Amino acid sequence: MSAPARILLSGEGRAGFVLLLLFALLALTAPLVFPGDPLAITAPPLLTPFTDGAHPLGADRLGRDIAAELAWGARTTLLVALASALASLVLGTVIGTLAGFLGGWVDDVLMRISDAFQTVPAFLLAMALISITGPSLPAIVLAIAAGAWPQPARIARAEIRSLRERDFVAAARVAGMHPLAIAFREILPNALTPVISLAAIIAAAAVLIEAALSFLGFGDPNRPSWGSMVAEGRAMLRSAPSLSLIPGLALVLIVLAIHLLGRGYAKALRVREPVA
Repeated sequence: MSAPARILLSGEGRAGFVLLLLFALLALTAPLVFPGDPLAITAPPLLTPFTDGAHPLGADRLGRDIAAELAWGARTTLLVALASALASLVLGTVIGTLAGFLGGWVDDVLMRISDAFQTVPAFLLAMALISITGPSLPAIVLAIAAGAWPQPARIARAEIRSLRERDFVAAARVAGMHPLAIAFREILPNALTPVISLAAIIAAAAVLIEAALSFLGFGDPNRPSWGSMVAEGRAMLRSAPSLSLIPGLALVLIVLAIHLLGRGYAKALRVREPVA
């Protein structure tokens, strides 16, 4: 049985998969269910949830449809989570592979760079980079990835160092393969499993960092974001608590879903095929 299939064997894996699937469906169907500009004013201001079939979750103080913002915000959240995790894993894996395989001064330089990035909290680093580049979705993804790559880099380095003296590596050297080809084609595929296991942690952190950036006004102003929705409703927590509670609950659920799926993946790695 493949690892993705074994994830569903655990209760955590199934729960996380179902929750993430629901959020993915919400994001994918947003243009069909809520066509047009999700930030357009389409309803009376502060419309109470479940009182109008056309706007089931009500409207904010400007008259924007909460349901439309929530659905389109799911696209932003999932895109940032997936892109940030992918970018940080790719960057960290490449740097960790080079450091672990080449060793020497290359290892020292790359690990000192990693140490420099790790001394700055990921959120503060992201906020500083966004302040320089300006708020946009690609800038947010790169800013989050810049703070997340050192961890996969260190794990990849440790795995590569433990594998580089194996017999299959020596055989590849004898066969005349280029050192980089040996590192990335022969060793790296055997070292990817623990690196990939970090994807859930990085994606969950990316969701929270993007929401925090949007909450503070550093998000992309042209895209709906759950963080900006929470910020919009904070001034009306007493009179209209749903403005912040609905997107806040969505953030809790998607982080929980990623965490559960990550636990399911960790359990799947410990499952061994039965011996025939």
